[in-house]
Amino acid sequence: MAFTARLESFRFAPELQKGVAGRRVLITGAGKDGGLGQAFALAAGLNGAAAVGVHFHSSYIDGFDLVKALRNAGVNAFPVQADVTNLGDLWATRSYVIEQMGGLPPNLLICNSGLTEKGYSFGRALRELPDEPLAMRRARVRQHFIDNLQESRLVLDTKIDGFLASTHLWAGEAVYHREPLQLVYVSSRQAIDPGVSIPGYVISNWAVLKLPKVLTVNLGQNASLVSASCILLPFVRTGMTDEYANNPRVFGRWQPRMLETNEAAEAFMRLLSRPREELNQGIFELMVQGTAERIELTWQKVIFDIREEPLEE
Repeated sequence: MAFTARLESFRFAPELQKGVAGRRVLITGAGKDGGLGQAFALAAGLNGAAAVGVHFHSSYIDGFDLVKALRNAGVNAFPVQADVTNLGDLWATRSYVIEQMGGLPPNLLICNSGLTEKGYSFGRALRELPDEPLAMRRARVRQHFIDNLQESRLVLDTKIDGFLASTHLWAGEAVYHREPLQLVYVSSRQAIDPGVSIPGYVISNWAVLKLPKVLTVNLGQNASLVSASCILLPFVRTGMTDEYANNPRVFGRWQPRMLETNEAAEAFMRLLSRPREELNQGIFELMVQGTAERIELTWQKVIFDIREEPLEE
């Protein structure tokens, strides 16, 4: 696929650059043309990052096109190919990434890897077909069940396993090198307000919301070296969502129109420019308001009100 992004759309105002300026940035799932990861890599590279690692797995053609475009723009960018669910594959990138970043690990890691689902009727029985023999129905239901859960498994593995492994690897390097690391986990608004037919997507995006706290608890006295937060994004027009772009029944529940990737990247840069201590351990939801012709993007902090109440005897 040809590189289709317009670089000028990812050059932002100076006040939005301080979150990435001079930093060593690694973005997982950044290879796909027109994707969010690509947008984050362009935003980082074109706004002053010292180095940008473009991670991809199967989207290697798009990934190399992105690296070439960044390098042509004067950015110190390099490709990183790995399957984030294959621990040996991921570990093998460690020395290479550190070498490409001048002997130090990344100090900004954006965990963006993920898949979506085509969707299926979760927990519902399949409709009967006229004159279908019982044995044929049993075979069809079984295959439908297997196919659906295999689809969800791929989504769960990529998001949960990938984020967990990437965190474990690079937080460990931050502690070893005594180099502060900022982690940002890309989740979805559907994690807290689920849409229908995508159970694996919703569950995986919910699961990553616990990673910042789990990491801090496990780092103990080294917790001050690593900060972590999550962002909940609405519908953004990418290869995974483009088929819904003109269907307000899908995205209209949350927003007047789909965001473009440069709009999401600019909003992310605005959030990232805030003090790191303010973002640490936070969950931040991007709100899209206004009209399709004139949208307004704002961030709000999500706070879970966890209560424990004894059962009456």
